[in-house]
Amino acid sequence: MNTNRWNRIRYTFYAPIYDWIVQSFNTSRKRSIQLLQLKTGERVLFVGAGTGEDLQFVPEGVEITAVDITPTMVEHIRRKAELLKRPVQVSVMDGQALELPSESFDAVVLHLILAVIPDPIACIQESARVLKPDGRIVVFDKFLPENEQPSLLRRIANVIAHFAFSDINRKLESIVVTAPLNLLHEEPAVYGRFGYKIALYQKS
Repeated sequence: MNTNRWNRIRYTFYAPIYDWIVQSFNTSRKRSIQLLQLKTGERVLFVGAGTGEDLQFVPEGVEITAVDITPTMVEHIRRKAELLKRPVQVSVMDGQALELPSESFDAVVLHLILAVIPDPIACIQESARVLKPDGRIVVFDKFLPENEQPSLLRRIANVIAHFAFSDINRKLESIVVTAPLNLLHEEPAVYGRFGYKIALYQKS
């Protein structure tokens, strides 16, 4: 069921209430973006930007591009950017095949996307491709520890979770190792007991 088509369907349905659903993540979203230490004049890309809830945490003077696979979400991003009076380049785009030039961004934000997107390896590799040398990527999502295997109960729960919103059994290290990225920092996020964490990487 985890295809671009299904993601468009389910996130079109979630769009009107999405901000309410994810409001409790805002502390971690803000912390994640702070770790990037974005500077005036830098370019940041949000992949799988959802309704644009992250925009409010980006410092003034930073050039923002936000993409999402779901057209309804993209319209929410546009409206939110207007309310915030922030210039944002917004596009409907597949995070597994970014229609963007290589080495064109100083930072990439992957919030609640690597556990959702059908091919997280393609997503991390594309994110690294569009990143400038020494650029930064920050990830905030839920993952299974690398040395842990999902229990029978977790595998059963994942059938429901995968259908409804995302995969709860993906391992971050196994995904990131496929891209030229070095880990700079990692910390637990809100709901850390469920595997949510923030990880900051730099392109080597």
